[in-house]
Amino acid sequence: MIGFVTRLLTRSEPVISEARKTDIGALAAVHGASFRRGWSEDEFQRLLADRNTVAHRTMMGRTLIGFILSRLIGDEAEILSVAIAPGWRGRGLSRPLLDLHLRRLAGLGARTVFLEVDKNNPPAWRLYRRAGFYEVGQRQGYYDSGAAALVLRRDLG
Repeated sequence: MIGFVTRLLTRSEPVISEARKTDIGALAAVHGASFRRGWSEDEFQRLLADRNTVAHRTMMGRTLIGFILSRLIGDEAEILSVAIAPGWRGRGLSRPLLDLHLRRLAGLGARTVFLEVDKNNPPAWRLYRRAGFYEVGQRQGYYDSGAAALVLRRDLG
């Protein structure tokens, strides 16, 4: 009983920071657990080596539990992927990660951010709409499942 109480009282808060090259294995694992076709470690290696990639991670202790990755070209950014490990979903971790990431993109000169989200993923598109994104188009049959992608945009002030 004392051990249980101690664990409750010493629970750490999630920490958001820039993703590092040492996170590649964990990024691939979270992505693989989150999407039908997860990206490989090689793909993450290439993305993180690209100077136009902006990446943040959410850590719980020493465990990477989520991330967001964007590509920034000029004053436009595209969010490439956002994932929270399955056991950590539904705890409100995506919004602070997204908010910090958008602030960083704005600080790097982004004026507009785009992304595609599966039309059949209501939790994801609700997150983005609450964060100020709006639909600017659709891509029919975009995903392997045949689902359409909503193309969303947010202007950064």
